[in-house]
Formats: sequence, C-alpha cells, structure tokens
Amino acid sequence: MAEAPDFPGMAPSAARQRLRRATILLVGAPLLAGLLQLPTGPSAQAAPVTAKASNGTVDVSVDSFSPSVPTEADTLTISGKITNEGKQPVTAAEATLRVGPVMTGRRAIDQAMKNSDSLQQITGNEVDGKYVEEFDKLVPGVSQRFSLSIPVDELDLNSAGVYQLGVTLSGRTGGQQYDQILGIERTVLPWQPSDASEKTKTTFLWPLISRTHLTAETGPGEQQAPVFSDDTLAKEISPGGRLEQLLSLGRDLPVTWVIDPDLLASVDAMRESYQVMGPDGTPVAGKNQAVAKQWLNNLEEAVQDKEVVALPFADPDLASLAHQGKRVSGSLSHLQDATDAAAKTVQTVLHVDPSTDFSWPAEGAVDPSIVDVATSAGARTVIARSDSLRETRGLRYTPTAARPIGGGTTAVVADARLSTAFQGDMTTAQNSTRAVQRFLAQSHMINLQAPKKQRSVVVAPQRMPSVSQAQSMAKALRALDDSAWSQADDLVSAAEAKPDPDATTQVPSTRSYPSALRKQELPEDAFLAIRSTKKILDKFKVILSRPERVVTPFGRAIDREMSTSWRGQAKEAERYRAGVQGYLDGLTQQVKLIEKSEAKLSGRSATIPVTVQNNLVQGVEDLRLRLTSTKPTRLKISDGPYDEQPIKVSGEHSQSVKFTTQANANGPVPVVAQLYTADGEPYGPEIRFDVRVTQVPPAVMLVIAGGVLLLVLAGFRMYTQRKRAAALQAADDADRDDEDGGNTAPDTAPESTDPSGTGERVDR
Repeated sequence: MAEAPDFPGMAPSAARQRLRRATILLVGAPLLAGLLQLPTGPSAQAAPVTAKASNGTVDVSVDSFSPSVPTEADTLTISGKITNEGKQPVTAAEATLRVGPVMTGRRAIDQAMKNSDSLQQITGNEVDGKYVEEFDKLVPGVSQRFSLSIPVDELDLNSAGVYQLGVTLSGRTGGQQYDQILGIERTVLPWQPSDASEKTKTTFLWPLISRTHLTAETGPGEQQAPVFSDDTLAKEISPGGRLEQLLSLGRDLPVTWVIDPDLLASVDAMRESYQVMGPDGTPVAGKNQAVAKQWLNNLEEAVQDKEVVALPFADPDLASLAHQGKRVSGSLSHLQDATDAAAKTVQTVLHVDPSTDFSWPAEGAVDPSIVDVATSAGARTVIARSDSLRETRGLRYTPTAARPIGGGTTAVVADARLSTAFQGDMTTAQNSTRAVQRFLAQSHMINLQAPKKQRSVVVAPQRMPSVSQAQSMAKALRALDDSAWSQADDLVSAAEAKPDPDATTQVPSTRSYPSALRKQELPEDAFLAIRSTKKILDKFKVILSRPERVVTPFGRAIDREMSTSWRGQAKEAERYRAGVQGYLDGLTQQVKLIEKSEAKLSGRSATIPVTVQNNLVQGVEDLRLRLTSTKPTRLKISDGPYDEQPIKVSGEHSQSVKFTTQANANGPVPVVAQLYTADGEPYGPEIRFDVRVTQVPPAVMLVIAGGVLLLVLAGFRMYTQRKRAAALQAADDADRDDEDGGNTAPDTAPESTDPSGTGERVDR
C-alpha cells in the first residue's frame, strides 16, 4: 500500500529548540557510522554523545509505557531494565529519553520498531536533563531497573502525529573514558491533542474458538455421556485459563464476539455427566461440571446486547474445501450442515440470535475458489485481510474495509498490520508493551493519512490468542477506546459501510494463495475418508428406531474433521478421522447375524432358524433377512431359491427367524443369510452354512416298504378275482348257446353277475 506523504505543520517550536543538544564526538580519524541525525535549525547543536555503528554493549528494554495514549495534562512514565552485556563495568551511566521527529507513514513505524535497539541513525533530542536516571556503576551481567517520569508538556510535542521515542543509556567504559551511547530502545508515541475531525471507526473481532475436544464416542447405557479426548478444555475455561481470560477481558471491551458453536456445544456437554479418555484409552468420569456451568453463565451475560457472529459449526477450513474437497463429491454439503447447526447451537446455549452471514478463511487469505465455497452455504460476507486482497490502485491511505467483490458478495478486508500486531510471544512485558504501542501508532497513522475522510477499519486477530496475547490485545483496545481518533464499531456495520470507490475489488488469483498456508490444508484423502464415514452413517441411520441419537453426534463429528484448527496437525487430524469411522463401524457391527454351524434336515420339509442380534441400546427396524439356497434344485426356500422376512429387534435383544424348506435330494446344500435395508442395500456381512438333507430315515423306509407290499398284494388279489369272474362268465355264455340251439344273437343282453358279491355292476 502506498504511504501517506509527510505531514505539514511539523516545524519545531522554540521550547523544543531549547532542549536540543547537538554535539557529536568523533573518535580518531575515521568518522563513526550512524551519526546522530538532528533536524536543522538556527539553534541546532551537536549532541554530547557518540553513536556506535552497531548494537551497544548495554541492553535497554522498555516494559512499561503509561499512559499508552497520553494527554497534555498527563505525566508519561517509561520503565524497564538495563543490563550490561559487555565484559567491562559501565560508569557514569545515565538513562535519558529522546524525542524524535514525527513519523511520516506506516512503514516508518515498522522500520523503527524493527530496529528498535540499533545504534545506527539515532534520531531525536534529549529531554531536559533533569529527567534523567543515573547509575554509578553497571556490573557486567547484572540488570538494574529504571523509571523515567516526564510531564507530557515537557516533551514539546507539536501537532497530532506519531512520534518516535528512544530510551538511551550513555556512560563510560574502562577503555573509553568519555560519554557515549551504549544502548537504546525505541518505541512510538501516538499524539492527538484534541479530538480528530473525523474519527476512524474500528471493529475488533474477539474470537472464542478452540480446537476439537469432543470425540464421536459416547458412554454406555441410555444416558450416552459424551466422551472428550482429554481434559484440556476444562483447563481453558477454568480461572486463569485461555478461554476464561478471553471471556473476562472481552466482556468489558467494545468488540464483536466471533464464536465457534462447537466450543459452546462442547462446554454445554460438560455441564452434565461426561467422560474423559484416560491414558490407557479407557474413559473415566469428568469432574468439571461446575466450571462449565459458570463459564457458560458468564458468557451468556457478557454477550447480551452485544454483536455475536457465529461461524459454521467447528469452524470448517474453507480453503481446504476449496482446494482439496471440491474434487470429492458431497464435501460441500457438509458446509451447509455446519452453517445450519451454527445458529441453532448459539440460540440454544446463549439465548441470543447470532449473525451467520460471515465466513472467515484461515489468515484471511482468499482466492476465487475460496470465495465461491465461503458463500456456498448462504454467507454473503467474507472476512479477508489486506495482505491477501492488496491495494493495487496507488491509494495513499488505508481505505474502508468493505469491498464489493462481485456476485452480491462483500469482502470485509481486515487491516493486516493491526490484525497481526499481537502474534508471537507476549509473555514478556517488553514484547507486550512494544506490541501495544505499535498497534496504537498504526491505528493513529491510519487516521492521520486522511484526517477529513472517515473510514471503517476492521481488526481480525489470530483465531486462538494465548492468555498473554489476549491481555495485550485488551490493553491496546482500552487505550484505543479512550483515544481521540478512534470510535468503536461492530462487524455488521463495517460490512454495510459505504465502500471506497478507489479501493481494489479484484480477488487475487488462485496462484497467489500463500504456499505456506496451502501446505497446512487438509489433503484430498481427508475428504475421501469423510465421504466414506458419511456413507456408513447414511446406511446405518435408516435401520434405527431413534436415528437422531446417532446422526447428530456423528454429523457434528464429521464437521469437526474439517476444522481449521487441524492446520499444522496432519497426524492428529488423521487419527481423529480414523477414530470417528472406527467407532461408527463398531456401532454398525452391533447389529449382526449369529454364525451357524451345519443344519440337518430329517425330512423333505422342515424349518431353518436364523438369529439376528442387536447389541445397541435402541431398537432396529426396517431390516429384511434373506435366506438363499445356492442349489435350489436340491433345496428350496419357501418354494423358491430364497425367501425374505422383516426384522424388528428391540435394543439389547435377539430375534430368531424361521424359514420353511423343501428338500429334493440327500446331501449338503450351502445357503446364504444376509441382512438388507429397506432400499435393498446389503447390511453387514453375510453368513454361510450348510444344510444337510437326509430325506427319510431307515425305520421310516421299512414302514413305507411294508405299505407298498400290502398295496401290491391287494392289487394282485383284485386282478385274480376279476380274471376268475371273467372265466365264469364265459362258461355261462357257452351253456346258454347250447340250450338255444345255436342262436347267437339274443334280443336282450344278459345281466352281469357280481363275483365279489357286492351287488354292484362290473363293467366290462
């Protein structure tokens, strides 16, 4: 971004000129590098000290700067410590304050803070000599405290601006018995003597986000207590913990709360009975219910009447979805599910209506594919950062954050310098003080770039600030809220602010996405594993009598598998995905067919029992059990090659199903039992067993053979009787012919006789 030009009206006053001492000591023939740079003027004099060309032998650290944004009536107190890092004692040492000229742009602030201890190009004038702390002797390796208290009106600050201050330590060493500067620490002072004509609107995002803590596993029994991977979340919400500090600090600050609903759901799960995975992998009872209740109660109070932005559940990694997940079908649907769950979770736990219109890619880095994914679930505003969506139109000031980037989408471009001001180690007072002053100076410089043009600036810090980082952020925000150039704003208002017509709206190309961030993304294999888990869940839920007891926890676990918090933790993320799918596989295997040994049939028609076991707490239904004969010509199942029967089994029960069979031959016949869902999909592994058909036993064969013999004998007797009757009839007919004299055609047919004596007519 182009820097603002030097500011007019910065000529030194007479009072300030009286404070200058411009004597420069030269040692030897060569001119030492890094001369003390002083403004020219009629009363300019050489400073009575020498500037060394490299860092000094005395380390000066400033660990207290109060007030951070002083007024003219204040007394500025700068404290710290001085350590002699050389090998010789330092005598006649003095700690003094130097006031440099007003700084001309944001890069000048960066440069001054980057080289804060360099003795090259020492700039500024010592404040009046009475504001000095003297040390008789500085022993090597020993630190001593210093404190300089100076009325602000003695600093001779002119018009509004950011001034460079330097605490210097001058003294003498054994080999150089003359005054020389042996150490320096630079800092910056934002100065606004009266309210700015147009105050900058500043929106500060206050993130309540944590890594994934809940597993997909639940405890045994109907209660289904949630299981946490460890107890670190309890430490974070306990007094002094990271999340407790963010809550305590943020409740009194003018911030926009940015919350991951997964954090709320996880702490809410701790309010009742829960378990924590022990070192041996066995869950043990959790004991921090009271801490969880207190933290959520405090948070609910803190966010009332405040703006709350809910990220999609578990803060999904939008860049990973855009660059890796889009190639895996179904991946983007998880983002919609996570967005839908976000508002409901916040409303249920905190009883406030959050805004779900914002998406926040990692580090605010965007490209067209990320924007497409970020807005695919309904969000119309993307939180970007100015080191990604850079200014390319030569603006000499920082523009308003809101930018229309096409398709009805707005990018809220957070200022990169302000957003990254509190990264790194803030545990030392020196680093924290430097960060606070640098943040305030950069904020003031934004206002000074175009003092008559009000703009809206957004600060989006790191997602999970440490305790020390949060404390430094809070200190800076309190000072900024009291400043004369800034006023607090919220994120919704910042997104709706009138865009600067000269600000860039071109989203950078995919090739410009930082390689360091790309290396941290979830790989495509992760999304393939997620898809596999989702397929197993979809097949499992259709057989359950209470599917929500499984769908909800596993659906949220799938959301957690895509969390931004896995960046830089590839192995941990892989283990989590494997754990989710492994636990789901274990649940599906609780509904199964009981293995069978060989079944024997002792007749042509018999029944075969097959048992379905349900070890789940809830019942299963809408299943069908199919029994199939592999040799239907030898063994039929209900007059066909197979038969199906509906299955409904209560929780922790078994059910036996009987199939009718018809055998046509002796010997073994392999059969297959398989469960199917209502839509015809196989469920679980099949089981195979043999059905050995013996048809009829020997004793039965003897009975049957005797019966057959009796039938044969009876038939033979009937045959002989009929043959004898026919012979008798033929003899009678011959006798009658003889009596009639040979007449062979009687007028009427003779009546038959019944040889058996039954009186029934026997047809011929």
